[in-house]
Amino acid sequence: MSAEPIDRTPPQDRAGVIIPWTHPTERPDSERLTETAGLVEALGCNLAFLRAEHVRKPSASHFLSGGIMERFASDLHAEGCTLCVVDTSLTPVQQRNLEKALKCKVIDRTGLILEIFGLRARTKEGKLQVELARLSYERSRLVRTWTHLERQRGGGGFMGGPGETQLEADRRMLDRQLDSLKASLEEVKRTRGLQRSGRKDAGFPVVALVGYTNAGKSTLFNRLTGANVFARDMPFATLDPTIRRFELPNFGDAALVDTVGFISDLPTHLIESFRATLEETLEADLLIHVRDRSSPFDEDRKQDVLKVLGTLQEETGEALPPIIEAWNKFDLLPDDIQETLRLSARSGLPETPAVVTSALGGEGIEDLLALIADSIREELEQYSLLLTPKDGAARAWLHEHGSVTGEEFLNDGNVRLTVGLSEKHKGRFDALFSAIRMTHLPA
Repeated sequence: MSAEPIDRTPPQDRAGVIIPWTHPTERPDSERLTETAGLVEALGCNLAFLRAEHVRKPSASHFLSGGIMERFASDLHAEGCTLCVVDTSLTPVQQRNLEKALKCKVIDRTGLILEIFGLRARTKEGKLQVELARLSYERSRLVRTWTHLERQRGGGGFMGGPGETQLEADRRMLDRQLDSLKASLEEVKRTRGLQRSGRKDAGFPVVALVGYTNAGKSTLFNRLTGANVFARDMPFATLDPTIRRFELPNFGDAALVDTVGFISDLPTHLIESFRATLEETLEADLLIHVRDRSSPFDEDRKQDVLKVLGTLQEETGEALPPIIEAWNKFDLLPDDIQETLRLSARSGLPETPAVVTSALGGEGIEDLLALIADSIREELEQYSLLLTPKDGAARAWLHEHGSVTGEEFLNDGNVRLTVGLSEKHKGRFDALFSAIRMTHLPA
């Protein structure tokens, strides 16, 4: 009789979750409840229960108190929970005291997002960024817990003061690790800069996808480039940036970047840790804001994304690239609303140019490609020049590296071209074909 195989897979955590709110304006709606449930499930946990709790006055020591604390502890025990999620920002003292009172591991919103990031990181850069964010978070969690861990008194005589406490030693160790990670990320940043320069030297305009997590960016990325990037209906399916080449109609090749999704209340130090990745958005020639128009909270999510982009702009001093919008998942809406969205996008009334798309079904992709090409052309400087029959090489170069918008064949065999060029390509053309004069056309 053969022995039963041993299952060495660790059991999944069972999580009890509350979303605290104080003021009526903060009361979580169904979308926030669904989002938090998605985050917990993305972590690979079984969700035991999830509810909003009205906390009139958060306790400085535990955040929760009284009947709320008692009911929470009772439910965690009754459901056999091994993890407690308090979907807000807890102080280190509150987190420590809650763990003691609830006899359960406690994480707050930042800790939850960090845990998911840790699961999603695949590349060396992604892992470095997650580790930097985690250590920054852990350093803020260091609290004075044990006075008995104070080390021996320093100095050689009776005047020697207290030695280094365990808290100070831990903080010093984390600081060393943080400095090492930051140095490694600076090297990543330098490498990314060289890669960006190489793409620009090759003449590829760079287009970056941005948007709220789970808006369909990776599915749209796969649709546009024919790639096979991991795309799932879950928060933070993409963490590491992915870059692929794709072709724009009547324009040529471009580079498309898929970036990490944004989320409401994204902690500041997470933005700082992932700056090496997020800088891809600031260095792009064009941003495509992918919006899930099927969500009833699409406008709020749009503002969350713009808030993060604004923070990046302020911290780096770099201006944001032009933005267009892909109104994605519109096919999940009723037919009459779909038609309204189509008419609105075509009318040009939205403040930001937009196209309705279904990344999954493929509708609107050709319109999106055309809008990308038109938007990039608008950023190019326009020039006029006269080419003779001997200038075939120059004409071919302009068709490959520029955006030729007009080509008039004259009776004498010459050709008058109107072409859009970036500043870099204008300089390269002048160096290669110095005998040909260009006239800059006013905007």
